Amino acid sequence: MTDIRKLINQIAIAEAHLYTTQFLAPCVKGGRVRTRVAGMIYTFSPKPSKFQGWGIFQAVDEKTATVIEEADLPQIGEYLQQFPQIRLRLAHQLQKQTWLAYPVNEVDMRQRLKVVKPIAIHLVTEGIAFEQIIARWNGHSCWFEEVDRRTDPVIVETLQSAVKQLIPAEELQFKGITPEIRTAYELATRRIEGFSQPQQDEKRLRKALQIGGGTLNQFHDRSDYWTVDWTTADGVRHSSAIAKTDLTVVSSGICLSGRDRDFDLQSLVAVIEQQE
Repeated sequence: MTDIRKLINQIAIAEAHLYTTQFLAPCVKGGRVRTRVAGMIYTFSPKPSKFQGWGIFQAVDEKTATVIEEADLPQIGEYLQQFPQIRLRLAHQLQKQTWLAYPVNEVDMRQRLKVVKPIAIHLVTEGIAFEQIIARWNGHSCWFEEVDRRTDPVIVETLQSAVKQLIPAEELQFKGITPEIRTAYELATRRIEGFSQPQQDEKRLRKALQIGGGTLNQFHDRSDYWTVDWTTADGVRHSSAIAKTDLTVVSSGICLSGRDRDFDLQSLVAVIEQQE
């Protein structure tokens, strides 16, 4: 009984000390802040509630901690030094200062965190898509520390150029590419219109038909080929089976005397228009 009373008394003293002590903590918008006192974790809602960043807080009651001031860079650096460092590559923004990132080295991340997966990085104050960064993992969340200045900037430029060209992740090739870079690129482009496989397939078919003078209506995936419903320039509709590998004609839908495979989708348009 004496030990229990002693423990309760210690907790009461620690809590009393908490209300007179300021603490540093990171805070995401709409989130909460934590601090440890006498081995116990205390969680507070920040005041003001919209605060986002690194702040110096002071508890005003058991549920709320007010922002005294924003923390400076040396204070933030000292706080982050407590936690293990990991290197990641930014993929895309989830919110204003929160990014999705992927590890630069999967083996290293597995050793450190026991898991390999995309991670949300909070309070990213600088950095652009595909930039390599240094972050700290506190066991629950990952916090941005700085951009990794030792990396090759050409990689970032190459990936950004590939996005503009709508190059699919599986076709991405350049000197120095790693499986981790390809995964980060795939994460970044997954949400961009035109990058999903059906969209890529549609773009490919539409372009071939447009060059030949036709118009794509719709297409259906048949494993090794597509059934393509398209229209000639004068409005006549056709349905043709087109190979996925090189857009050669599997079946034109009209009689070509067994020479269907002599043509691809682009040239098929002209052949059919001549017959008509």
